[in-house]
Amino acid sequence: MDAVTSGDVVVELDGELQRHAGHRASSAEARSWRASIPVLVRDLHDAGLGDVQVLLEYRLPLTSRRIDAVLAGTHPRTGNPSYVAVELKQWSSFASYEEDRALVTVPDVHEPRLHPLLQVDGYREYLVDFTETLHEAPDLVRGAAYVHNARAADMASSPTLPASRIFGGDQRDEWLGYLREHLAPSPGKAAAEQLSASAARPSRTLLAVAAEEIQQREHFTLLADQQLAYRTVLHEVERARRGRGKTVVVVTGGPGSGKSVVALSLLGELARRGYRTLHATGSRSFTQTLRKVAGRGSSRTKSLFTYFNSYMEAEPDGLDVLVMDEAHRIRRTSESRWTPAERRTGRPQLDELVSAARVPVLLLDENQVVRPGEIGSVEAIREYARAHAVRVVEVDLADQFRCGGSDTYVRWVRDLLGLTDTGPRAWRGTDFDLRVADSPAEMEGFLAERLAKGRSARMTAGYCWPWSDPRRDGTLVPDVQVGSWARPWNLKGDRRIGSAPASALWATEEGGFGQVGCVYTAQGFEYDWNGVILGHDLVWREGALRTDRSANKDPDFRSRTAVTDADFDRLVRHVYKVLLTRGMAGTVVYAVDPELQVALKRLVSGA
Repeated sequence: MDAVTSGDVVVELDGELQRHAGHRASSAEARSWRASIPVLVRDLHDAGLGDVQVLLEYRLPLTSRRIDAVLAGTHPRTGNPSYVAVELKQWSSFASYEEDRALVTVPDVHEPRLHPLLQVDGYREYLVDFTETLHEAPDLVRGAAYVHNARAADMASSPTLPASRIFGGDQRDEWLGYLREHLAPSPGKAAAEQLSASAARPSRTLLAVAAEEIQQREHFTLLADQQLAYRTVLHEVERARRGRGKTVVVVTGGPGSGKSVVALSLLGELARRGYRTLHATGSRSFTQTLRKVAGRGSSRTKSLFTYFNSYMEAEPDGLDVLVMDEAHRIRRTSESRWTPAERRTGRPQLDELVSAARVPVLLLDENQVVRPGEIGSVEAIREYARAHAVRVVEVDLADQFRCGGSDTYVRWVRDLLGLTDTGPRAWRGTDFDLRVADSPAEMEGFLAERLAKGRSARMTAGYCWPWSDPRRDGTLVPDVQVGSWARPWNLKGDRRIGSAPASALWATEEGGFGQVGCVYTAQGFEYDWNGVILGHDLVWREGALRTDRSANKDPDFRSRTAVTDADFDRLVRHVYKVLLTRGMAGTVVYAVDPELQVALKRLVSGA
């Protein structure tokens, strides 16, 4: 108790956060700890529960999300381990947001927040779903939101939930009674150790929910090589179940070949069969969109969609299957500049991911590696497998479903960008609408007409302009300027501003057409009509396509030590390959470089 009231616990928490997350606590976070932790500890003491173990800032498995506190102890009636997940709020009041009981407004906070009761119940549910020792005993965990500075009368009404409750500061007696109802005065060290030592893997209940949500809501038809890839994975999973050993399955295919459809179909089917399966990508935009679309209607299903860097501490073969979409985005290591020195092992990310499941499934397109440090390739996987004596099975998706199903167009793009030995050639395709606009304004007007007719459309560009934060009044800076025409980039952040959607949802949500997207928000997505501005970093000189590093503004490309000129040339060509292959019905292009614009018009229309 003395350590809490003296502030030592804040110093310790800050140190733990720096060791495990690689950064210090923000001033707001530290203030929150100082305001709430002493209140919680005092209440436990007054309830006669001073020996209950308090796990502060408890990190949820496979995420960076933390619960304010998990109280670990023994249940007073059953003698079983018992846990209470606690969300602490310093709010003095909060009200329902526009009659939506799930969202609330807080004084001096502009954006709506999730209702505290729903927040803590989501944490409770996730903890049960991903903590193996809790899978068969979900009733061991309760949730509580404690808004200790607010009166019950100043809090928005809340839904009635079976396993979680909310308390205001004037309900302290009820709060202490709730704690005594679920926790005995006996020491909680053993329960805390059991929780912390448990393996992290999805529960069968969660997988059953996912099967219903994904398979019944998303009706996929797999064709030819897609069906082959799907059946191959199912075969290898059954083979592993019979003890026949670990197998890595590699599924390759270009843009629009159906890799993501295969991935989601597998996730749904394997969940239905009860296999412990997760989905992972290296793309924030792609993962958040999958959580929103494939997991709609179920917050639990959303938790199946993870990131590549979630597996640094995963148990070897703890999953039956890990489905890795966009596996070309696997990086050399999960470590970042924020990773503490004591946690830097140099372990390859590929090793973390392949080790995490008995059947790792990697879906990739080697020509979509667009960032320094991305190493996802078939040969890298083969080398890893040879070094670790792991069997590899490969399937290639040859069919084309994006770009109007036009393999001709995809080959033309690769030839144009020098990704084949053929070189640029005249466009002779009739199965895809390819146009060269005379200006970005003409491009935008053409796409706007299609948008008005109910088709989807987006504009993207190479990263050749600065990228400003929104102005104080919430308006966006029109950074992408070509002559008198100017538009803003898509948002950087995770919150909608005005009509502009959050960064991760730019390609899929209404309002994205008003901004120019980049490769990081476009990769993995498709829309009917695609507009692409080829920036100053792609030029035409002496009858050939060249790259100009000095024109590129991407901060990931700045270091010539980390990114050689040869690497830059390759990566930028890959960037434009991604941008040029997002359209389903057609693509409109415009080149800022005058010589490249002339060359494009000649190649496309013979002008």
